[in-house]
Amino acid sequence: MKIHEYQAKEILRQYGVATPRGKMTQDPAEAGKLCEEFGGKCVVKAQIHAGGRGKGGGVKLAGSPTEAEKLAGEILGMQLVTKQTGPLGQKVRRLLVEEAVDISKELYLSVLLDRGSGAPLVMASAAGGMDIEEVAEKTPEAIVRQSIDPHLGIQPFQARRVARRLGLSGATAKQAAKLVTALVKAYLAIDASLIEINPLLITGGGDVMALDAKMSFDDNALFRHPDFQELRDRDEEDPLEVEASKHDLNYIKLDGEIGCMVNGAGLAMATMDIIQLYGSAPANFLDVGGSASQEAVKSAFQILISDPSVKAVLINIFGGIARTDRIARGVVAAIEELGDVRVPVVVRLEGTNVEEGRRVLQEADFDFVVAQNMADAAEKAVEGAASSDPGGGA
Repeated sequence: MKIHEYQAKEILRQYGVATPRGKMTQDPAEAGKLCEEFGGKCVVKAQIHAGGRGKGGGVKLAGSPTEAEKLAGEILGMQLVTKQTGPLGQKVRRLLVEEAVDISKELYLSVLLDRGSGAPLVMASAAGGMDIEEVAEKTPEAIVRQSIDPHLGIQPFQARRVARRLGLSGATAKQAAKLVTALVKAYLAIDASLIEINPLLITGGGDVMALDAKMSFDDNALFRHPDFQELRDRDEEDPLEVEASKHDLNYIKLDGEIGCMVNGAGLAMATMDIIQLYGSAPANFLDVGGSASQEAVKSAFQILISDPSVKAVLINIFGGIARTDRIARGVVAAIEELGDVRVPVVVRLEGTNVEEGRRVLQEADFDFVVAQNMADAAEKAVEGAASSDPGGGA
């Protein structure tokens, strides 16, 4: 789960991370008043779950309260397009108005999970304000990496090492080490999967603070933080992914044209790979799980068909714990409820109760395309997508 910058900064301040003064608003007039409160000069920042907002025109410096109100009116409601939003962009519904600060130097700092070592990793770079991927590709030696023991947390010498490698010294280095320590403490305490500060600011007076903040949480640990659920902004999420989460379905929207319903993450990945092999692309990742109910399967199919980019559906089920007849009944029930399904539905069933599952499909009013194996299923799905009615769907 991702949250907005203003929410991330509120959390970080609780752990001692310094940030500029700021407040969220959805009203241009309030933006002007906040700017006046912050000394008459401020920064108006679009709040969406994507980076690159400044380059897209979503971050503006206002030299007066009147200008802040004007800029807020322009940014609120705009469809902000960045590298991370895709070509359609994301509508701006919230703003963060912050005091303008004296910028002497911009650095990069983050804490994330190193999946190779299974431990938290502090990453830092003197090249702040830039895409860290670009820095890693062109000047990898500029990135500082410090692995953290998840049980012990960051040690003082490690925090000092990060500050020193960033080229800091004196009181500024001490502040930076303190901030790094606070960031790791927050990361561990809130079960974050990423906390990114880009840029980490050094002011003209040598102070260190988080000028920006990106934060996301490990969904599997959210049960330990029920208060974080209030931070979720469903307007920033794909509507189909939101609907899938209501039914405990593992769904991720992709850019292809073949909707996939599979049980098990490994089989889902293999299914997406074989679709690519046969010349098309998956429209989603959807794992209904090992013990999906008939109702969950019905909901999963409805989510697939709701995607206008889907030109064919491939249902690939290997029944171990999941019974194939339950999957088949769920799909048939979904089609009966939807009524007019005009895309081909290719089904490959193997495993528990497979004969009963195939019988359910054969006796259904809808004309399913039954495949013998994965390769046959992928080939039929790709062929079906190529000949599908572009205006098809529910």
